[in-house]
Amino acid sequence: QVQLVESGGGLVQAGGSLRLSCAASGRTFSTYVMGWFRQAPGKERKFVGSITWTDGRAYYPDSVKGRFTISRDNAKNTVYLQMNSLKPEDTAVYYCAADQRTHDYDLGYPWRYEYWGQGTQVTVSS
Repeated sequence: QVQLVESGGGLVQAGGSLRLSCAASGRTFSTYVMGWFRQAPGKERKFVGSITWTDGRAYYPDSVKGRFTISRDNAKNTVYLQMNSLKPEDTAVYYCAADQRTHDYDLGYPWRYEYWGQGTQVTVSS
């Protein structure tokens, strides 16, 4: 089992920045990849990015590429999502997720991940 706890959400003006954290505990040594997703009211959960735990390979969808950066601190078992140049359409609940399977072809899909955090709200005002 892996437990995930997100933090760092809040209200920010358009153009501003925010950094989310995801602290992992439990059987973290077997984690292969950590992902970030977001979900706006009435919409499906969407991929924001992912990072492999051991070698730090990161992937992003075009919607956030160049604005969002994922990093990890293995010593703290924590993954970060740095969000810059925020837009009102970035408003959503942000979730981190983890999985132990060692393949990359489906990293952008929510069903790929076994463990999920409770989410943290990010609101971007115009």
